[in-house]
Amino acid sequence: MDIDELMQRLFELYPDGCTVDIREPFFALISTVMSHRTRDDVTYPAAKRFFEKFSTPEEMVEANVEEIEALIRDVGFYRVKAGRIKEISRILLEEYNGKVPDNMETLLKLPGVGRKTANCVLAHAFLKEDALAVDTHVHRISNRLGLVVTKNPDETEIELKKVLPQKYWRHVNILLVKFGQNVCRPISPRCGICVLNDMCPKIFL
Repeated sequence: MDIDELMQRLFELYPDGCTVDIREPFFALISTVMSHRTRDDVTYPAAKRFFEKFSTPEEMVEANVEEIEALIRDVGFYRVKAGRIKEISRILLEEYNGKVPDNMETLLKLPGVGRKTANCVLAHAFLKEDALAVDTHVHRISNRLGLVVTKNPDETEIELKKVLPQKYWRHVNILLVKFGQNVCRPISPRCGICVLNDMCPKIFL
């Protein structure tokens, strides 16, 4: 498969994917934690509303957990996430001078932060070229296209790094999430309008 052609088609389909929406690292971290098992169109309004009230680790540590829950109630598992937000804020203040770490090893020590979340923060807030965030969309579509044959997102991250040039890693998540939400959906993918139709083996459909 021509990887450059595949990526070029995705960039043309989603021009905004060419430029990462750079966010303050703390916003990137907390909003990504909030996004777990929650659609983007729910997460982002909730995160915006939340940060209008509490925007720093200090403010979140001082906030009542019930108040945090009320502000993020729209996202899935909001009670669990409210507790994690307070704990992450406390750890950042006590161990990292209130700053979000800019490396994978340290990010993974924070509660509720897995490789996908850490990679999102590194790619979109710190613009790390070696960060490749793999969520369910990236995992599903990469397997559908035959780029990898893997069982879970962590395996997909490893295998994708073997087949994708590093210049694309930081952009893959944004492009394939949009593509997975609008075209290559989990159920009833819209193959008839897919710009990758002629490149897709369709062996997983």
